[in-house]
Amino acid sequence: MAEAHQAVAFQFTVTPEGLDFQLSREAVRHLYLATVHSWKKRLVRTKNSFLSGVYPASPSSWMVALVATAGSCYCHVDPSLGLIARIQSCLPHGQALSPRARAVVSTVVFSTGAWLAAVLLFRRLLRLLLSYHGWMFEPHGHMSRSTRLWMALMKLMSIRKPLLYSFQSSLPKLPVPPVKATVARYLESVRPLLDDDKYREMAALAKDFQENTAPRLQRYLRLKSWWTTNYVSDWWEEYIYLRGRSPLMVNSNYYAMDFLYVTPSPIQAARAANTVHSILLYRRRLDRGEIPPMMALGVVPMCSYQSERMFNTTRIPGKETDTLLHLADSKHLAVYHKGRYYKVWLYYGGQLLPPADLEMQFQRILEDPSPPQPGEERLAALTAGERVPWAEARARFFSRGPNKVALDAIERAAFFLALDEDEHGQEPERPGCMDAYAKSLLHGRCYDRWFDKSFTLVVYKNGKVGANAEHSWADAPIVGHLWEFMLATDKFQLGYTEGGHCKGDPRWQLAPPPAPAASLRVARALAEDVDFCCFPFSTFGKGLIKRCRTSPDAFIQIALQLAHFRDKGSFCLTYEASMTRLFREGRTETVRSCTAEATAFVRCMRSERQRLFKAAAEKHQQLYRLAMTGAGIDRHLFCLYLVSRYLGTQSPFLAKVLAEPWRLSTSQTPQQQLKMFDLNKFPDHVSSGGGFGPVADDGYGVSYIIAGENLITFHVSSKFSSPETVRGAKGVGGGLPTRGVTRGVTAPLCFPWDPLGCRGVPQIRGCPRVARGVRVSLWAFGAHPGGFGSHSGGVRVPPWGGSGPTRGGPGLTLEVRIPPWRFRSHPGGVRVPL
Repeated sequence: MAEAHQAVAFQFTVTPEGLDFQLSREAVRHLYLATVHSWKKRLVRTKNSFLSGVYPASPSSWMVALVATAGSCYCHVDPSLGLIARIQSCLPHGQALSPRARAVVSTVVFSTGAWLAAVLLFRRLLRLLLSYHGWMFEPHGHMSRSTRLWMALMKLMSIRKPLLYSFQSSLPKLPVPPVKATVARYLESVRPLLDDDKYREMAALAKDFQENTAPRLQRYLRLKSWWTTNYVSDWWEEYIYLRGRSPLMVNSNYYAMDFLYVTPSPIQAARAANTVHSILLYRRRLDRGEIPPMMALGVVPMCSYQSERMFNTTRIPGKETDTLLHLADSKHLAVYHKGRYYKVWLYYGGQLLPPADLEMQFQRILEDPSPPQPGEERLAALTAGERVPWAEARARFFSRGPNKVALDAIERAAFFLALDEDEHGQEPERPGCMDAYAKSLLHGRCYDRWFDKSFTLVVYKNGKVGANAEHSWADAPIVGHLWEFMLATDKFQLGYTEGGHCKGDPRWQLAPPPAPAASLRVARALAEDVDFCCFPFSTFGKGLIKRCRTSPDAFIQIALQLAHFRDKGSFCLTYEASMTRLFREGRTETVRSCTAEATAFVRCMRSERQRLFKAAAEKHQQLYRLAMTGAGIDRHLFCLYLVSRYLGTQSPFLAKVLAEPWRLSTSQTPQQQLKMFDLNKFPDHVSSGGGFGPVADDGYGVSYIIAGENLITFHVSSKFSSPETVRGAKGVGGGLPTRGVTRGVTAPLCFPWDPLGCRGVPQIRGCPRVARGVRVSLWAFGAHPGGFGSHSGGVRVPPWGGSGPTRGGPGLTLEVRIPPWRFRSHPGGVRVPL
C-alpha cells in the first residue's frame, strides 16, 4: 500500500541569493478551512459537555435565578438571608469597584452558587430516582402507585430534551450483590444439570467458599466498587477480550446484515457511498452528543459510554494483552478491493464529502486495474490469526519506515470498508444463500476484513451490505443502533436516482484515492471449521406470542432448550446475554436460561404442558430482570475469582464455576431502537439481524432477531470438527439415521392456543425427522398438519396449497435449525485468566 503525496502549503529552496519561499494558496485555503472545522467541532463539544453537565437544568434557568435574585434585592427582600451582604463585604473596596458594582457582583455570585447547588441537588435526586427498579418486576399491564409516582417524577425531571451524555453522571453504580444470594442463585441454576451426587459435591464447595473464602474477597470487591465507576467493566474488557490470545475472527467478532428483502441500490459504488455518508452523519451527531440516549419506557436512560469508541478505534495486538487505540478524530477511510488498499479522504474544503463524490471515488477504486503490491493482498490475514504472531510481526516489520506509515493509515482510519467481489443476500430460489452470506460476513476470505478495526463495512457486488465488528470496545446493541440509523438514512433520507446512483453531481476535480503466511493458515482452518445456518421464519412472530401473554424471548429460549434436549438427550449450561446499561458503564450479564422450570417443561411434554410452560417463561423473565438490575450470577463470581487471583487465594468452587463450558450461547438482536421509520408501513424493510460464533467447540451459537409482528430470523453456528455437533447418529426418539454427518431431530412443541382467545384443547404431536443439525418445531394448532413443504434456509412450513390442517384451526410452525460451532471471547464464554 502506498501513501499519497500530501499538498504542502509552504516550500522553500536554498539558493545563492538566499531562501526562496513558495506559497500554495489552495493548500493554505484547505489548511484554513480544516482549522475552522476543527475549532467549530471543539466549541460544539464544549457547549454540549456543559449542557450535559448541568442537566436537567439549563443556562436559561441560571438567568431566571439571577433575575429573580436581582428583583428581590431591588424590592428590598433578601433571599440570601445575609449571604449577599457577606459576599459584598469580602470584595475589594476602592475605585475599582463602586458600591453598586459590588452589589451586582455579589448578587451574581450568590445566584450562580444557588443555581449550582440546585443543579447538584436535582442530579442527586435524579440518581435516586434512577436507582429504583421496582417497575421492572411488576406484572405486565399493572402499575403500582409508587411506580406511577416515580414515572411522573422522572418525566418531570427529564422534561428538557436530553443529549447523549446528559444522564451519564446521574446513572447509579452497578451494585455488588450479596455473596449468599449469588451462590444460592448459582446452585439453583446448575441443579437441572447435575445428578444428586455431583450437586451435593458442588453445594459443599459452595458452602465452604461462602463461609471461609468469600467474605474477604467480597470486602475487596466492595472497596473496588467504591472507587471505580463500574466494578466489572474494566476487568471484563481486559480479561475476557484484550487478554485473549486466540483469533478474533469467528471467536470474538460478530456481524450484522442488510435489509432482508430489500436492496436500495444494486450499484456497488452507489450503495457504498450512501452507507458511508450515513455512517459519517451518525459520527458527526455522536461527536456533538446530539443523539438522544436510549430510554426504557421512554423515561429510563441507558448508559451511552460504549458509544465513545465506535469510530477511529483499532485494537492493537500485544504479546500478553492487546490495547485499544482511540483517536479524537479521523478524516480518512481505509478501503480494500481486490487485494489493494486505498486511503479515501472524507472531507474537502472542510466539508463532509456528499454521496455523489464518494460514489465517484469508490467507482475509481473498482475500475483500478493495477495489481496488488507484493505482500499487500493478504496483509489483513495477520489480524485474523493468533494474536501473539501478529504482535511479533507488527513489532518486527511495521515499527518504522513505509510499512509503519501504511499501517497507520489503516489503524487511524475512521473505519474500514471492504468492496467485496461476491454477491450475497436472500434469494428464495437459491438454498443456503443466507448461510453463505453469514459466513462471508463472519470471516470472508480471512484476509479481506481488518478484524482489528472497531467495525468493517462490507459492500457486495450486488449492492448488499453487512458489517463485521470487533467486540472489546462495545457490545452488539451499540453497533445495532448505528446500523439502524445507517439503513434508515440510506433508504429514506438520502435515497437514489432512478438509475440507482447517488443523488447530486460529483466534483470531478477531486484527486483519485491513492493506493496505499502462518496467520492465514490458522485463519483458514478456523473459517473452514465453521458451519452456519441463517434463515427467516415468517409463519408467525411476536404478535401471536404476545397475544398468548408470553414473552417472545422466553418463548424462543424454551424452544432452544427443547431442541438441545431432543438432539443430545440432556441439558447444558446455557448463556443468554442481558445488558446492564441501566448502570453507569454497564455492559452485559448472563441469563442462565436452562432453569429447573424449563427442564421440567421439556421433560413433561406429554402432561401439564401449558402450566409448566408458563412457569418456565415467568422464571426466565425473572432471571432477565435480575440480570438487568445488577443481581446476576456470573459477573459477580467472575470478579470474585479475579480478586482471589490477585490475593493469591485458591478457591476450588470459583475455579470449577469458571471452567464450566457454555455449550449453548444465545443472544437476541435489538430491533427498532431508533424508530426512524414505521415498520408496519414498510414491512419489507426489516433487518436480517446478525450473528456470532459459539462459546464451546462442542456447542452452538444462536442469535435471533424478532423483527416486526410476524418474522423471526435465526443465525445458528457450530463447528464441523466437533463430534458432538457433527456426527452420524440416530435421531432422539426415532430410530431413523440422519442424512450426511450431522445429527438431527425435530422436536414438536404443541401449545393449546387459540389465535383469538388463547384457549383450546391440548394436542400432542410428535414426529422425529431427518435434518441437518437440530430443529425445534413450535406448533400451535388443534390438529397435526397433513404435511410439510420445504423452505430455503431450513425452515419447514406447511404446504398451505391444499395439504394443510383440515380441522382445529391454522397450523403455526416455528422451526429452529441448529447446525454446528463456537466462540471463545464472546461474553458468553468466561475464560479463566492464567
